[in-house]
Amino acid sequence: MPIPNELLWLGFLLLDLLLVLLVYRLFGPIGLVAYIVLSIIVCNIQVLKVIELCGVPTTLGNILYGSIFLCTDLLGEVHGKDAAKRAVWLGFTAMVLVTIFMQLALLFTPAPSDEFHGHLSALFSFLPRIVAASLIAYVLSQLHDVWAFHWLRDHFQGRYLWLRNNASTWVSQLLDSSVFVLLAFAPLPPLGSVPGFESWAVVLQIWLTTYVIKLIVAVVDTPFIYWGRAIAKRHGVLAG
Repeated sequence: MPIPNELLWLGFLLLDLLLVLLVYRLFGPIGLVAYIVLSIIVCNIQVLKVIELCGVPTTLGNILYGSIFLCTDLLGEVHGKDAAKRAVWLGFTAMVLVTIFMQLALLFTPAPSDEFHGHLSALFSFLPRIVAASLIAYVLSQLHDVWAFHWLRDHFQGRYLWLRNNASTWVSQLLDSSVFVLLAFAPLPPLGSVPGFESWAVVLQIWLTTYVIKLIVAVVDTPFIYWGRAIAKRHGVLAG
């Protein structure tokens, strides 16, 4: 009997957040930067898969994308605003390079014995629109998140970590979901329709469920940012 999507999703979420802290514990801030790069690449592939949670369709990839906000917030809280910004731009650069490399790979004529070119083409020939939408949404939302997080941090003089973690992420995720879903899936005349997203009703439903799920991820990751800050304190790392 297959495991229900809801249990898989919850297990994946908890595993992802725990791995963020494990990577931070083992490798420090560079581990968080690497996790951001990994997550932005993988979530842009996972987002192509539509699943149902509690009977409502949504795209996969929201968990890994949500953990990027945990990584940048933790970087900003412990290592400073500049460290968080550098991580955002490194993630952007990595996704651009992956897109270029995969488009170049598809230009090569496969050998007669090749069995995988068709699969790669089906996956990555669709990638440019998704990546363009993701990159625009990613940069806008992440830079806003870094700014909002530190504005709240300064405003409340370093207090209420739970508030700035959630408030900055909620607004940033709203910006991200709106920009991404519109550019990636909306049936717009210059871009055409993405298979499975020909209807505006489907697009709006994906937007709503995507945003709600990202809010859930933001709430669940709140104890983990406190845990991450505690790890930094135990190792004598001061906030930037």
